[in-house]
Amino acid sequence: MANNFDVVVIGGGPGGYVAAIRAAQLGLSTACIDEWKNAKGGPAPGGTCTNVGCIPSKALLQSSEYFDHAGHAFADHGIEVGGLSLNLKKLLARKDTVVKQNNDGILYLFKKNKVTFFHGRGSFVRTGADGSEIRIAGATEETIVAKHVIVATGSSPRALPNVPFDEKLILSNTGALAIPDVPKKLGLIGAGVIGLEMGSVWRRLGSEVTILEALPNFLGAADEAVAKEAWKQFTKQGLSINLGVKIGTIAAGKNNVTVNYTDDKGAAQKAVFDKLIVSIGRVPNTIGLNAEDVGLKLDERGFIAVDDDCRTSLPNVWAVGDVVRGPMLAHKAEEEGVAVAERIAGQHGHVNFNTVPWVIYTSPEIAWVGKTEQQLKSENVAYKSGSFPFLANGRARALGDTTGFVKVLADARTDEILGVHIIGPMASELIAESVAAMEFRASSEDIARICHAHPSLSEAVKEASLAVDGRALNF
Repeated sequence: MANNFDVVVIGGGPGGYVAAIRAAQLGLSTACIDEWKNAKGGPAPGGTCTNVGCIPSKALLQSSEYFDHAGHAFADHGIEVGGLSLNLKKLLARKDTVVKQNNDGILYLFKKNKVTFFHGRGSFVRTGADGSEIRIAGATEETIVAKHVIVATGSSPRALPNVPFDEKLILSNTGALAIPDVPKKLGLIGAGVIGLEMGSVWRRLGSEVTILEALPNFLGAADEAVAKEAWKQFTKQGLSINLGVKIGTIAAGKNNVTVNYTDDKGAAQKAVFDKLIVSIGRVPNTIGLNAEDVGLKLDERGFIAVDDDCRTSLPNVWAVGDVVRGPMLAHKAEEEGVAVAERIAGQHGHVNFNTVPWVIYTSPEIAWVGKTEQQLKSENVAYKSGSFPFLANGRARALGDTTGFVKVLADARTDEILGVHIIGPMASELIAESVAAMEFRASSEDIARICHAHPSLSEAVKEASLAVDGRALNF
């Protein structure tokens, strides 16, 4: 096997494997190194997203939502379910099957696009203007040479100080996806995306869920109106969400975890949980790259320092995804991976951070793109706003899910769309129209004038755009 490549990608997550495929499509000899292993020790490319993140969590969210609907919502449709029971082992096995399908799909895409795959951990031996030497530590150790290197090593869950993950009682996202029995009492530290999604999964399956969040505001990154509606819906469903909490000591016993904390009023509290999920953010994976020895510069937070084009401090060494600045989102990593591959090939890759969508796959789903209303106010931007509730949408009524609304924010002078915020059914799919519109710098009038199928949930986006000008037709 040749050991000289035009491009070597370290990491096979969303940013890495997509970068490798795009580089190969552009005629560059390409290799990808990834160390993830499946249960049998074989290769499992796809990174955190595929193995213990986006993909398995969505599988569990879907299965748990079906279970919740069968127990509560089906009756409204005249579907009577008797003797409902949960086979958690099979539910988790299905999740594992979905993950494997994605692992195998990536390996197939490597083969299809003639990307050479190495199963192991990649690290720098040396770098220079003439290329980089990369050591691969796997079943055997070997060294390859690359003209260009793309680092896409992703991130790992952040643990609380002096509270390591054991993945049995104190869980990261990895353990949260594989709890073998539904815990009676489940605690979560962190009310972000992972906390809300995992809390929703296990609540639906029967857990009493308590979320402890240090920040005083709920979903501070989302539009305030969306956050307010989300709080209302999640607490109504049974999630106990405590804000302004200061975590104290955490002690793992034989079969439970005790958490001492101070609530938002300063009162000391103690809670005992069967399991505790900690989701307080993630840290970039740079350990093991040999970054210091080759002079790869890291910033003050431990991320690989890059310029706007994802170039690092080293010649012909690039970095993308969670290991660099910007939102830790799989689709952001993919866009950067494609852009870097195209830049290496002499093209002009492009990533617009202002149109990267955000999604929380709870029920109701939450999705947004662009500026929030509070951001526009703080920046003194004159804007117009239009909202439309799913309660007035015919398709939502037929689905039996009329929770939430669509909110469109547009420039008061030019009518250019500045942000779109959705909470409700299929928000993750509906946001794509608004992303495309913002990429083309469309106005709210543009969406308002586009014919949307009837009945469809997408009509709510059209109606919210009409509402910017005060002329919604169905509300």
